[in-house]
Amino acid sequence: MLTDSQIKKIKPTIGKKAPDRYNDGNNLYLHVFESGGKRWIMDYRFEGKRKTYSIGTYPDISLAEARIKRDEAKKLLRSGIDPTQARKQQQEKDSGQDTFEFIAKEWISRQTDKSESTQNKNVRLLQFAINSFGSKQIDQITPVMVLQVCRKEEEKGYLEQAQRIKSKCSQVFRYAVAIGKLERDPTTDLRGALKTPQTTHRAAITDINLIPKLLHDIDNYSGELNTVCALKLAVLVFVRPIELRSALWADIDFDAAEWKYIPPKTQNQTKLSHIVPLSKQAIAILRELHQFNGHTPYVFYSSKAIKHGIMSENTVNDALRTMGYTGEEMCGHGFRALAKTTLKERLKFSDECTELQLAHKIKTIHGRAYDRTAFIDERKAMMQVWADYLDGLRTGEIIQFPRIAG
Repeated sequence: MLTDSQIKKIKPTIGKKAPDRYNDGNNLYLHVFESGGKRWIMDYRFEGKRKTYSIGTYPDISLAEARIKRDEAKKLLRSGIDPTQARKQQQEKDSGQDTFEFIAKEWISRQTDKSESTQNKNVRLLQFAINSFGSKQIDQITPVMVLQVCRKEEEKGYLEQAQRIKSKCSQVFRYAVAIGKLERDPTTDLRGALKTPQTTHRAAITDINLIPKLLHDIDNYSGELNTVCALKLAVLVFVRPIELRSALWADIDFDAAEWKYIPPKTQNQTKLSHIVPLSKQAIAILRELHQFNGHTPYVFYSSKAIKHGIMSENTVNDALRTMGYTGEEMCGHGFRALAKTTLKERLKFSDECTELQLAHKIKTIHGRAYDRTAFIDERKAMMQVWADYLDGLRTGEIIQFPRIAG
């Protein structure tokens, strides 16, 4: 065993890279480095692996203190706990890295494959929880704490928002389980504790008698060119709003009259391209827009959008509100329902042809998903029929097109 007087007299070995090692017994060692520095080290085995536990430097940690800390580490080992890992976890707790807020923000930062709007929703929904228990250690959060946050929104009548807050908290908890900060997701105990919201569909005009007015309102809208073209194209191509406003010129083939891109929803999954056949009317709008935004990569370039360089996600909806359409009547996503209903019920196109053009995943009679290029000839014809049909609605000349294959 070492003594304090011995330790004070120890001199380093000059020219030796590895530190000198002095045994105090019971797995405690003093390492003396060439620089003169001295550090207490405990050797131990955990789960069959040889490891070292750094206790601290001498004389900051005296001989007596080093022995006490060694004994504390050995006590942890007898309980099946790795002292090095235990100290790391304690340091993370002390630095706030184990709080719900820290882990929630870490989870958010990893959602880079999600669209801007989805990321913003994640931040907004999790902020309710952060405001309530964000500073607490994540392993101290109980199901009741989460329920209280959700109930506040439920009592206001925001049933869907209450469910979404719980869902986002659950995703953070599951992430914490995955990185070893938590044993289980506490929200699993809340099944059935919140009221179930009634399923509501996004606002959309599907009444054939109301579509002509919507088309006239769009044609007469006096907003910016980006907005006007976005509204007109939304009717013609009926893609998801995020797909429309993030369109790239590189994905548009004017000669082939096709827009081919990978939808954000599948960008990091299947990576399959979606093909949008472009009618003559859609090509004309894009050529007009190209004169103004063709010098940029983006179809809907916006100099105001410093971060992403494209038109805001609220632009189309704001334009619809300006025209007098409420949030319960029509929204940017509603152009998809408008087209789907009319194509199937009025123009009698098949489910396969219509659903594939909506980039929905549908299966064959054998249970396999259709290839994204399936029915492409029929879809090209359908998109031109659709554009011509809309022109007919504008003029009041409702043309009954013959049903084509698909």
